[in-house]
Amino acid sequence: METIELVKKVVESLEDKKAEDITVIDIREVSSIADYFIIANGSNANQLTAMEDAVDEAMYKNGVHQKQVEGTSNSTWILMDYQDIIVHLFSKEDRLFYDLERIWRDGKIIDIKEL
Repeated sequence: METIELVKKVVESLEDKKAEDITVIDIREVSSIADYFIIANGSNANQLTAMEDAVDEAMYKNGVHQKQVEGTSNSTWILMDYQDIIVHLFSKEDRLFYDLERIWRDGKIIDIKEL
């Protein structure tokens, strides 16, 4: 499956868990660490855990396994590394604080409605 199709599956899994403000950034032109960042936030720790589980299940069903995960069920920032796709799940406060969209502003924002 193409990477952009996997991105779509991740976005759908996040939407199913009512993730807030889902953003996809194409970083292929500005970094070699991954092709895409997917950033979303949740309203509480339980929702973040549900979002993490949903993403992992969607990727697993498509034959992709986590390379690494940082953060726990008590974390307010969970990073899921799938090599070409890196998923960042935040509390709203941490997302505003770390502001990855600003840091990666040289990447291209992908309209999730066009996936």
